[in-house]
Amino acid sequence: MLVAEILKSKGEAVFAIAPDTPLTEACRELDSRRVGALMVCEDDRVVGVMSERDVVRAVAKDGQAALGRPVADYMSRQVVFAEPAETVAILMERMTDRRIRHLPVLRDQRLAGVISIGDVVKCQIAEAAHEAESLRTYIAAG
Repeated sequence: MLVAEILKSKGEAVFAIAPDTPLTEACRELDSRRVGALMVCEDDRVVGVMSERDVVRAVAKDGQAALGRPVADYMSRQVVFAEPAETVAILMERMTDRRIRHLPVLRDQRLAGVISIGDVVKCQIAEAAHEAESLRTYIAAG
């Protein structure tokens, strides 16, 4: 399955914040949106990713003071992207190798969506179930 197909079924909603957003506000946004990461954008350019892991690391490093600082101080700056024509297998490899859980998707150099590890796993499970059902049908017909 391709990234474009996953986005088509899950939607292209992207939750983004500005780099100067206080960490406490980013935490509220993560909670209210029920997501594990937010894209950090300047204008329409992704400059970082603020994940739950980043929040934990920030608090571990700077304690409660971290909550008043901007997400730019703690966000992941080396953003790894996906493209609509890439396969789930490629995403799984990239996410595993780099130990990341969220990939922003770029279409024509513009942010088109976000794929999470949960989306990838859900896709793999659906494909396995479809394959199993096809085999059952084939065996029953034989």
